[in-house]
Amino acid sequence: MKNSPLADKHLQLSAKMADFGGWLMPIEYPGAGVLAEHAAVRERVGIFDVSHLGKASVKGPGALEFLNTIFTNDLNRIADGQAQYTLHCDSNGGVIDDLIVYRNNQSDLFLIPNAANTSNVVADLLTKAPDGIEVLNLHESFGVIAVQGPLSRDVIKSFGINPAMDYMAFDHLKIADCEVILCRTGYTGEHGYEIVPRWEDAAKVWDALAKAISPLGGLVCGLGARDTLRTEMGYPLHGHELTLAITPVQAAATWAIGWDKEVFSGSAALREEKAAGVHPRIRALVSQDRGIPRAGMEVKNSSGEVIGVVTSGTFSPTLKKGIALALLDSAIKLGDQVLIDVRGRECLAEVTKLPLVNSNVR
Repeated sequence: MKNSPLADKHLQLSAKMADFGGWLMPIEYPGAGVLAEHAAVRERVGIFDVSHLGKASVKGPGALEFLNTIFTNDLNRIADGQAQYTLHCDSNGGVIDDLIVYRNNQSDLFLIPNAANTSNVVADLLTKAPDGIEVLNLHESFGVIAVQGPLSRDVIKSFGINPAMDYMAFDHLKIADCEVILCRTGYTGEHGYEIVPRWEDAAKVWDALAKAISPLGGLVCGLGARDTLRTEMGYPLHGHELTLAITPVQAAATWAIGWDKEVFSGSAALREEKAAGVHPRIRALVSQDRGIPRAGMEVKNSSGEVIGVVTSGTFSPTLKKGIALALLDSAIKLGDQVLIDVRGRECLAEVTKLPLVNSNVR
């Protein structure tokens, strides 16, 4: 089990810890808990340690062109100083990982994959990289801290930084006298930023951020709240909504595919699946009773036929109801009523449009 550079900070606060992709990370903190931490992000501001996320770099002449033949999205859609959500698929269209690419320039790109998938992403890139392209695994060279919520602008401004950045733009600057990458992104559905300090500077940056959120009523938040926040938005989590068996087409992530590109990894299979038009699809469900869906639970129609499976499920602190993301038969439409098998009890749920709460990311 690996530790974040902020592990001592979490232990000092008596955080409840758990395994996330082979990393021991905080789920929640005493005295607040998931519900309060979730509310802090929706209403004020919260900070998260997400240093378990991977980091890698791809450098050299033609680095952008190389990655464009691998990842689904088109890096020519963004300019230097912008980041992009994309997918790394296998030849069958299955998702090896979803990740963020930071474009410093056409010869220098920084990647943030998921924790458990970083080595697989780097290994695949290494086997395919042409001469002159350097691929480095920097997983334990940088930390990542997310600052999320409507008051996140005030937190960034308190360091003398102009918080008015375009969504998915990033810059190299200093916080608490430490060099960091500051990006206008996050995974909560709220206005926010992600800060990437060097590993050895992460604790100092964390302390400065924790001090800055205190007068704003902000909270230090665990990954439990991050999961409830992202589920309300319908954001996919690799291993749940995106897997080697669940393609971007099924996960309604086709917006992250550059269909106009001539080729990318899995392009033939994904084009074939899209053209066929009939495939299971990730949908949102909202409980109509007291049932709380959980991943792996069967979803049935009114006749009792199994029509899908829950991929992520939780209690929504905002809606005060059980919510889920589920891979459902293509015949299921918005507004349909379905039944979720919650530990042997059939619970009624409605197929609902995403996001389940308003998006404030921009």
